[in-house]
Amino acid sequence: MQPGPSAPPARPKWARKRVAIPAALVILFVGMGIGSAGGDGDGGAEKATTTDAKAQPTVTLTKTAPAKDTKAKDAKAKAKPAPTKTVTKTPKPKAEKPAEDEAPAGKVVFKVWGSAPSGVDVNYGSDSDSRQGSGLPMTKTLKLDSEALYYHVSAQLTGGGDINCSVTVNGQTKKGHASGGYNICSAQLNGGITGGWD
Repeated sequence: MQPGPSAPPARPKWARKRVAIPAALVILFVGMGIGSAGGDGDGGAEKATTTDAKAQPTVTLTKTAPAKDTKAKDAKAKAKPAPTKTVTKTPKPKAEKPAEDEAPAGKVVFKVWGSAPSGVDVNYGSDSDSRQGSGLPMTKTLKLDSEALYYHVSAQLTGGGDINCSVTVNGQTKKGHASGGYNICSAQLNGGITGGWD
């Protein structure tokens, strides 16, 4: 009697473990890769927001925290709320304007005010007495000379700006204005034949 075909030999238990362990490791690494890829997406968005904030220092970005949803399997798949944008502006200081034009009896008042970031050259006085002034706002007072033919104030911008000037004698006032470049603000009161000022 001839022996029949023999049954294949049984696989040892250690051979089954050789296949199962690497398969489990592959599944584990694939899961970790998916999880870390999702985390990098959020980190990149935060970095982009930080870069945008540095490019515009007067703008503040505030992120609104997303609501937690325990039912959602993947919270990252939901749309994120847009950041809130807050713009902070610094108000420009207003140019000081002197009080109403007044000159005490027997006095002459010269005024220059406005904005002159590059500076201003000021000359004031009468036909026989010329003086220099500086700084804005400027107010100077001189004693009224009955022999003077006129009183004047002249202010020249040494760059850009916007200024006003005035000269006041016995309640009479003359005003001038200059803006931009090297323009000159000028005001002058002349002594009248009858003793008044115009």
